[in-house]
Amino acid sequence: MLEGPEIEIEEAASGPEVLEMVREGGIDLVVTDLQIGAMGGMAICLELRHDESYLQGEPVAVLMLLDRRADVFLARRAGADGFLVKPLDPQRVRAAVRALLSGEEYDDEYLRPATVRAGTK
Repeated sequence: MLEGPEIEIEEAASGPEVLEMVREGGIDLVVTDLQIGAMGGMAICLELRHDESYLQGEPVAVLMLLDRRADVFLARRAGADGFLVKPLDPQRVRAAVRALLSGEEYDDEYLRPATVRAGTK
């Protein structure tokens, strides 16, 4: 979904590996699932925010991939810069990545309920 000439993708197999890569530098964005083994997206994000609060590295944007709309609370609580609720589609993923790499936040509107007003004249 993201491959292209302007984006270089590096993969990590575990949360500790993600943290090691970020701490080594050169990572602009972490895309992580909420649940990945023993150290999922929430723990990764919290650890990165902890490092930043102690000036132990450059701030890195985090895009969290969520299974349910109810998980949005967890993403926000962990300090994620953006989130997407599954199922994912390439257009939404690319929009989120573009926003985060531009320094913006990204809240997925995909499953947001419609506003209904009754009795308006």
